[in-house]
Amino acid sequence: MKYNIDPELRPILELLPPFDLKDPATMRATMDAIVGPANEALDTSGTSINDHPVPGENGAPDVTVRVYRPEGVEGALPGLLYLHGGGFVFGNLESEHATCLAISQNLRIVVVSVDYRLSPETAFPGPLDDCYAALTWTRGNADTLGIDVKRLGIIGQSAGGCLAAACALRARDENGPALCYQFLSIPVLDDRLDTPSMQAFTDTPIWHRPNAEQSWDYYLGDALRRGADNVPALAAPARADNLTGLPPACITVMEFDPLRDEALVYGQRLLAAGVSTEIHCYPGTFHGSSMVVDAALSKRGVADMFTALARGLCVDAQH
Repeated sequence: MKYNIDPELRPILELLPPFDLKDPATMRATMDAIVGPANEALDTSGTSINDHPVPGENGAPDVTVRVYRPEGVEGALPGLLYLHGGGFVFGNLESEHATCLAISQNLRIVVVSVDYRLSPETAFPGPLDDCYAALTWTRGNADTLGIDVKRLGIIGQSAGGCLAAACALRARDENGPALCYQFLSIPVLDDRLDTPSMQAFTDTPIWHRPNAEQSWDYYLGDALRRGADNVPALAAPARADNLTGLPPACITVMEFDPLRDEALVYGQRLLAAGVSTEIHCYPGTFHGSSMVVDAALSKRGVADMFTALARGLCVDAQH
């Protein structure tokens, strides 16, 4: 094997469907077929789950959010805005249902999952506008949702990590909702694609340089071109000149992921800017390897996530 993948993760490599972003419709249908049966088996008892329409920004369509709240808990709880991954191309409320449920159940917090518009149908800034509208709505409805506004955080995975980092930047610059924490899981951050890991990992499982190129082309649309000087920091947070004043962060990366180095650099820059930042790099892993939920490395990653979120949101971890 070209890459030293952890032995517990290797068996899934032969079972993975092709992740080809050139055919978004097929990619979405494949993911939906995988997720559906798994969600039906989840135990949702003890958790209130409700979908809400959120007005879109600047006349955009409503954004649907799904709110998870532990039942039988009085008073205001920490809140967490959840932004799914999927290369900006796929992913929805259902694909993240299990994860959001687990976070809410284990930490006893309110989780707000966002069904933002996807690319290539909707290019930047549409998906980010949807996520920021959801953040603003969550803050504005905190009393109704039972959220402690002093303990409102944001989490994003992969493309969702890009959107979460951008929401944190926008909230800082526009005096928007105050965030106490940001968790960036295997985040997409840099459209320039010039890091050593991005240049080297052209054939890694699930995510590799060709998929990264296609993903950015879809997300930036016709108005912008990846690598061009005019790509704004809200599209690619790695381009932000100033990272001071951002909320404390946790960043996770996988060893054999082309996104690895851009996330590590972003974490180092946050630290240099005076932002308290925790960084985890998991050996022998690849982008999306956490879907092998029984692997020791995957369990460690989940435990680390719960611990970091509990600290960042000032709650007691229950895992």
